[in-house]
Amino acid sequence: MQTPPTQPSFDQKSKQTAAVTADAGQYLTLRLGEEDYAIDIMRVQEIRSYEEPTRMANSPSFIKGVINLRGVIVPIIDLRMKLNISKVDYTEFTVVIILNIKGVVTGAVVDAVSDVVTLNAQMIKPAPQFESAVDARFILGIANVGERMLIVMNMETLLSNAEMGMVA
Repeated sequence: MQTPPTQPSFDQKSKQTAAVTADAGQYLTLRLGEEDYAIDIMRVQEIRSYEEPTRMANSPSFIKGVINLRGVIVPIIDLRMKLNISKVDYTEFTVVIILNIKGVVTGAVVDAVSDVVTLNAQMIKPAPQFESAVDARFILGIANVGERMLIVMNMETLLSNAEMGMVA
C-alpha cells in the first residue's frame, strides 16, 4: 500500500509557484523610487507618457483614475502608492505601462522604464521573506544583472481584482 504524498506547506507552495511563474524570458526593467524592478514583457501592451487621468469617485488612493485608450476605459494605478513606496514627483521620465493581465487592460504609473533584459530561471533567486513595504506575494524573486539587482514582480497578483478592490 502506498502512502499518499504529503502536501507542501504554504511557504513551500509559494516558493514553488514563484519558481514556476518566474520563467526564463524577457523582462521590462523599470524604476520605482530608488529600486529597480522587472516585469514579464509578455504582459506589456505599450508604454505611454504620463497624462493626468480622470479621477473616479470612491476609488482607492492608488488608483489615479481612468483614461480612454482607443475606446477602452483603462484604470491607471500608481505602483509607488500601491506598493507603499515613498511618493516621488511626476517628471518627464514618468510613464504609464499599459499591461494586459488575463485579458484585463490596466495602466501602471512608474518613475521610468530602463530596458529589456533576458533572464534565465537560474538568475531569478527566491526573495527573502521578511517584513517590508512590498507584500511578498507581489515578488517572484530577485535577479542580478551586471551591477543591478532587479526585483521581479508578480503583476498577476499585484493587479488582481481582489488586490485592486474591484469586482470582476
